[in-house]
Amino acid sequence: MVITDFSNKAKQLIDDIKGVCTSAGLGGEANEYKIVTQSFLYKFLNDKFLYEIGKINPSLKSYEDLKKLDDNDYKLLIINLGTKAAHLKPEHLLEYLFSHQNEQSFAKTFDDTLNDIAVDNSEIFSVHTSGNTEIRLFEERLIQGSVNDISKHDETARLLVNKLTNSKFNFESIFSAGFDFFSTLFEYMIRDYNKDGGSKYAEYFTPHSVAKIMAEILVGNSNLANVNAYDPAAGSGTLLMNIAHKIGTDKCTIFSQDISQKSSNLLRLNLILNNLSHSIDHIVQGNTLTEPKHITKKFDFVVSNPPFKIDFSDDHSKISSLPNFNDRFFAGIPKIPKKEKDKMAIYLLFIQHILFSLSDDGRAAIVVPTGFLTAGNGIEKKIKETLINKKWLKGVVSMPSNIFATTNTNVSVLFIDKNNSNKVVLVDGSKLGTKVKDGKKQKTLLSPEEEQKIINAFEAGKAIDGFSVMLDYEDITAKNYSFSAGQYFDIKIEYIDITSEQFETKILEYKENLSKLFNDTNALDSEILTNLDKLKL
Repeated sequence: MVITDFSNKAKQLIDDIKGVCTSAGLGGEANEYKIVTQSFLYKFLNDKFLYEIGKINPSLKSYEDLKKLDDNDYKLLIINLGTKAAHLKPEHLLEYLFSHQNEQSFAKTFDDTLNDIAVDNSEIFSVHTSGNTEIRLFEERLIQGSVNDISKHDETARLLVNKLTNSKFNFESIFSAGFDFFSTLFEYMIRDYNKDGGSKYAEYFTPHSVAKIMAEILVGNSNLANVNAYDPAAGSGTLLMNIAHKIGTDKCTIFSQDISQKSSNLLRLNLILNNLSHSIDHIVQGNTLTEPKHITKKFDFVVSNPPFKIDFSDDHSKISSLPNFNDRFFAGIPKIPKKEKDKMAIYLLFIQHILFSLSDDGRAAIVVPTGFLTAGNGIEKKIKETLINKKWLKGVVSMPSNIFATTNTNVSVLFIDKNNSNKVVLVDGSKLGTKVKDGKKQKTLLSPEEEQKIINAFEAGKAIDGFSVMLDYEDITAKNYSFSAGQYFDIKIEYIDITSEQFETKILEYKENLSKLFNDTNALDSEILTNLDKLKL
């Protein structure tokens, strides 16, 4: 099956599930996202289970085949399956639900099925909170707890099962499609559920172009195995998915934390779709700054697009009283302003937390507001001094404006390498990209060629006129720790040979223009004075 054709059919299924939610009165509600994502996930797990057991025993293709197995044969099958797919019983299959859809209390049967799957697979598929509570794979009462109208429970469950069963595709033909396919499908599915809703911690979806550039530069051509990657503000996992696929999903383990329960659930879905289920146990939902779950671990790679400006005054005293405060937040904690608390630069704490979390030879890529690059005092400067004095800064890429459609803040990416023995690379990509409308807002899109231009410039190891510079650490110190590429570009003066007659003509033109401007100014001054004389109280 052609990938594009499959993609269209998969997106049609997502739209069909949303249509079922609309019929149940859930259009645009928070419960809609639960039903859409969890129903789609159930379909994926159903197909993945059948696909994997089919590779173990080709004769096992359906519910009818599985129910013939005795207990010992089923246990052996599950042992051989391992963590390649969720462990399902014959009665958990979509085929079984479809054949029982006309029974009474079908919504309860549907909910109980998903609940059983969540319980049976809690060890592998549960997300944890910073307080060690498990967030299960599926809601305990997905339909019954989401649809207020009891009379619509069974109808909604039947419609969902029919849409999942009668969709014109199954995942089996596309499990090898790869990251680009599943990342696009995932983004389509959650596009209405991962936006800034005005909450304390806005959930911004990192553009794939930024995520790709970060992963390509950070990993480079390294031949890696058995490494870990961490994001302390992971959201739904765009940055982690990109770096995991650059390294190799079988060569790395993912760790994350995010304050949002919704984002943590979406990240789990993202890991399942992208063959990273082995890392689900390391997803933590909680406040990274006040309750860091992975604080005792050091990481080979860290990627992050942290929140920039947020009121964290309620957490201020707790952060400053943590046992390892001085080591973790070496540059300090922003003061609480008397006004505009929502503009507190929380990202400065995340930068420090990331540096603390890196292993001795670790690498990091962090999205920061571009204003950080030229800040000449305060916590910003202390962080930059540390990066330069310890020779940890690998480079910086300045992105075009509006690369994020959800914010007008200009952003850049810091690249940190604790083993950097080379010069520092500063790339100015601010003039790249094409501006397009995204709803009522404008955003800038980078073409694949422009993405590669930035990556090549960073890796080239030489200056490119007006685009990138290579600097010694001493050069940056001399410029008061400025990380802005533009401040290091050569100022070029173009000289044009002209004759003495051409020179005289130019001077005469300038004098005539200036005389006209002076006359216009004098006339305007006189008019103003005249009008002032006419004014009376």
